[in-house]
Amino acid sequence: MDTLHAPWRIEYILSPKPEMKSGLFSRIAQSSDDEANYVIARTRSCFALLNAYPYVGGHLMTVPYKETPDLSGLTDEEVTDLWRLTRRCIEALTVVMKPDGFNVGINLGKGAGIEEHLHIHVVPRWKGDINFMPVIANTTVLPEALKDVAARLRKRLAV
Repeated sequence: MDTLHAPWRIEYILSPKPEMKSGLFSRIAQSSDDEANYVIARTRSCFALLNAYPYVGGHLMTVPYKETPDLSGLTDEEVTDLWRLTRRCIEALTVVMKPDGFNVGINLGKGAGIEEHLHIHVVPRWKGDINFMPVIANTTVLPEALKDVAARLRKRLAV
C-alpha cells in the first residue's frame, strides 16, 4: 500500500487553540495580509479565500465581513454580494483549474465548522477525482501549493 503524506496538517492538529476575542474569519477580514491568509478577492461586504486545509486543490470559501451564524443576519444586499462573489470565484476556478464541476455548500450554525460565522464552500471536482480520500484514508491530495493557486486566482479575479 502506498502512503500519501500531508505534513502541513500536523501543525494545525497539535497546535494549542487559544481563546480568541473574535472569530477566525473576523480576524482574517480585518487583516491586511491577504497573501498570508490566502485571501483572493474582497468586495464591499465579503471576501474569498482559499481553505488552508482543503479537500482538493482550489477549495475556497466566500465569507461575509459581518459575523453572523445564518443568512437572516445579513441584509439583502450582503446576501447578493456574497453570492455574486461566489459566482465570480466559480468562474475564476473554471478558467484557472478547469474542473468538471463543483460542490457548493453553505455552512450554517452548530456542527458546521465555524458556527458563529456563516461561509460558503466552493470545492472544484474532476471526473475520477480523489473525493474518497478524505473520507476513507483521512488524506487530501493537493497537486499545487496553496500560495500558487491563490496567486493564479487573484490574477484572474482582478480582471
